[in-house]
Amino acid sequence: MVSGAYVVVQGPASGFVQEITAGAHRLRADEPKTAGGTDTAPNPYDLLLAALGACTSMTISMYARRKQWPLESVTVRLRHSKIHAEDCAECETKEGMIDRIEREIELLGSLDAGQRAKLLEIANKCPVHRTLTSEIDIRTRLA
Repeated sequence: MVSGAYVVVQGPASGFVQEITAGAHRLRADEPKTAGGTDTAPNPYDLLLAALGACTSMTISMYARRKQWPLESVTVRLRHSKIHAEDCAECETKEGMIDRIEREIELLGSLDAGQRAKLLEIANKCPVHRTLTSEIDIRTRLA
């Protein structure tokens, strides 16, 4: 699946604040003051986590609606960190630092244990999760 519209990010070279246009939507990105930014908007990793969290919640909710399960709401809490590869037993990389995303999902509704387990499984099938855990080919060129 390829979306047709570009996401455009533009900002002055004098600072970190970036104006983002995604179709008819506008948002911003910045860095925290500790990194030299003005902390007026989420940083790029916060936006990445927001994309994963939104996709996770949407995917879980869509599945529950299709099954007509009594899911009332979904809350996804995410955190990004860098860890030493040697501290990750299940990771292929064994040297240097790797990115870790911790994702906690809260499901409200009268769901039984089997439904909750299935919705947790479905979380890993959201398209953004699949993108982040697959091989990614980014091609960059000058305009």
